[in-house]
Amino acid sequence: MTAARLEVSGLSAGYGQTRVLEDVSFEAEAGARLAVLGRNGVGKSTLLATIAGQTRRHAGAIKLGDIDIAGMDGASRAWQGLGYVPQERCIFPSLTVEENLFVGLKDRERSAVDEAYAMFPRLKERRRNYGNQLSGGEQQMLTTARTILGRPSILMLDEPLEGLAPVICEELMAALTRLASGGDMTILLVEQRIRAALDFADQVLILERGRIAWSGTPAALRASPQTVEGLLGVAAIPHSAA
Repeated sequence: MTAARLEVSGLSAGYGQTRVLEDVSFEAEAGARLAVLGRNGVGKSTLLATIAGQTRRHAGAIKLGDIDIAGMDGASRAWQGLGYVPQERCIFPSLTVEENLFVGLKDRERSAVDEAYAMFPRLKERRRNYGNQLSGGEQQMLTTARTILGRPSILMLDEPLEGLAPVICEELMAALTRLASGGDMTILLVEQRIRAALDFADQVLILERGRIAWSGTPAALRASPQTVEGLLGVAAIPHSAA
């Protein structure tokens, strides 16, 4: 598992003839932690879905390392090393936690599920439970762990903290931080909990009406209240208690 560089250039995409993204360009170096922020409906989820091959691309290139994946289907992009955790918790409700994890192994040995249990001990406790017996937070952990078991070089997460209890949010973000600190994955995070996103990220993009309206570091964004209020609709972003 080795982190890869992601380069998006001149990307325009949407659904059918409707364009949601227009001329989006950015780079995330290998091992980067990129937070994608913005108000509701500005194209954040569409950006991740487009990179994953789930929308209609009208123009632009998407490079994973040196490979242009823009013309590939979603399955081929996954085999090239792209991992995508959508906003919907896509688990198999009639399978156990462990059986769900087996699905994410691709061609790896089944013993590799121990990596998921080390990352999320809660899943090990629930490994014999069926997917429909899990809480929303546990389902999110399961979806995330199953994707990570496929050893993606780029991991994209769409609002993984939505609707979760604070303690589950802390567990999930702590696991992602440990994963990112090893430099094994480039991580793109779309998240409405701005403080959590900035505490995690080392780069930030803000979308507005399907275009990139601002990019920089978390520190620079926190230091610009006009940008925060104008593009995110909040007065200020508190620093982490840590």
